[in-house]
Amino acid sequence: MARALFIVDVQNDFTEGGALGVEGGDAVARAITEHLAVHHGDYALILASRDWHNADDDNGGHFAVDPAAPDFVDTWPVHCVANTAGAAYDPGLDTSFISHHLKKGQGIPAYSLFEGVTDEGVTAAELMRAHGVLDVDLVGIATDHCVRATGLDAIEHGAHVRVLTDLVAGVAPEPSEAALAELAHAGAELAQARPR
Repeated sequence: MARALFIVDVQNDFTEGGALGVEGGDAVARAITEHLAVHHGDYALILASRDWHNADDDNGGHFAVDPAAPDFVDTWPVHCVANTAGAAYDPGLDTSFISHHLKKGQGIPAYSLFEGVTDEGVTAAELMRAHGVLDVDLVGIATDHCVRATGLDAIEHGAHVRVLTDLVAGVAPEPSEAALAELAHAGAELAQARPR
């Protein structure tokens, strides 16, 4: 059984100072880099997703039509526009060990890494099958949105999911805790990447 690492949306717009920055995002980027330096050899696949939204439309209603009134559930401020600094990986994340980069939300709302594709059009599910991946370690941003969605999709695709809870950051504590509880109830393991 092969293991994969899924790195979700560690992008400038989701870390401190970004359009939808979360507290602790930069620290998570650096901590994932530390994890990769030691453990990259443990993984048959290392996938990283990025929101990659169109600049010239509302991406299927994902961007709030009224910039002053996003509901932060279905509609959001403009973020992670393709080929902008906000869509780039956080500088604290060393991307040299990432085997495949997936872009999601190109013209549509998208949360899960499974909604992304590589530049060649390959999906995460196809990559998992090709490499015999049955175990997934999950890290990234934001715990209560895209990490949650990715974890639930990975479980649906038959993977045993381990959420490395010290390598995720969420928008707010309460919904992040609820997301982790939901993932655990769905069958995910909650673990620490680094011993306490």
